[in-house]
Amino acid sequence: MTWEERVRAVQSLRFTERQAGFLVLVMLHAGVCLGRQYGTFAGIAHGQKIHDFFGNLLARGFATAHASGHHNARLYHVHYKPLYRAIGEPDSRHRRPAALPRAVERLMVLDAVLADRERLWLATERDKLAHFTLTHRIPRSDLPALTFRAGDAETVRYFPDKLPIGFGADGQSYVFVYLVTRDVPLEFRAFLERHAELWRTLPAWTLRALVPRHLREVVPLYTEAFREQLATPLRPAVLDELRWYFHARTTPGRAPHERFDQAARAFQAPRFRTLYRAWTERGDPVLDATLSPVVADAIARGQVRLECQILPHPYLHLLPLVGTA
Repeated sequence: MTWEERVRAVQSLRFTERQAGFLVLVMLHAGVCLGRQYGTFAGIAHGQKIHDFFGNLLARGFATAHASGHHNARLYHVHYKPLYRAIGEPDSRHRRPAALPRAVERLMVLDAVLADRERLWLATERDKLAHFTLTHRIPRSDLPALTFRAGDAETVRYFPDKLPIGFGADGQSYVFVYLVTRDVPLEFRAFLERHAELWRTLPAWTLRALVPRHLREVVPLYTEAFREQLATPLRPAVLDELRWYFHARTTPGRAPHERFDQAARAFQAPRFRTLYRAWTERGDPVLDATLSPVVADAIARGQVRLECQILPHPYLHLLPLVGTA
């Protein structure tokens, strides 16, 4: 469904176009929201219109309100199934209640989308798959994915990080969002590796790391992780030894002890630990790609960049410990 189709479908449930547009954004990206976020979307100050809008949602059973860690803040969870069915997402995970730490993280993502309304934002796995496979003819094998196995069954989930991807009117420049919730960028490195093949196929993109105020000091660590993981191609000799080491790890005891121990010391850095994890999931193409200078060259030309954005709103008054979900 297009954005316009979704808005019209929600309007049919007796909402104005403005109210419907906000509800579509909330359902696609967060499932939860604050009163101030509707005020931002609608361009109105906090007051009776905001109160009436949320009062209507509560009275009709479309949403529930929850007290947060601050007595003045109410967090609204939009869960009414016919609303989600109207936008083509009746089984959205956002309908389910979320632990408060996870809900606060979703509020951060929603704020980022609200702050960049000039872009179109892809939210769901279905929308992202359709966009990249149809618009850019990118094969599914080059898209970020995780494979889940249970017995003989195998399920591939594409874009498993479930974060929004924005693109401009030119259809060529993209913004990928990452929410910083840890003081060490280990999961960030895994995110980079999952997206690396997709990024090498795109002409221009920005990775926008959303940084809560209380984590602003970790920005240099994330910047360095980005440079190491994506913008520093390996030399062929280093890659050959790394490939040998990874294969040797899968057959412990069979490799020469001295060579194995030397390789283990040489490849103990976070970059190589992340590569090993990705290699066990996707095989040798992960290693082959480390020779590619594509991202490094694009950074030099100004077509690719990391943007660390300190979030303008406070969140710790909502929750003492963000990032524990």
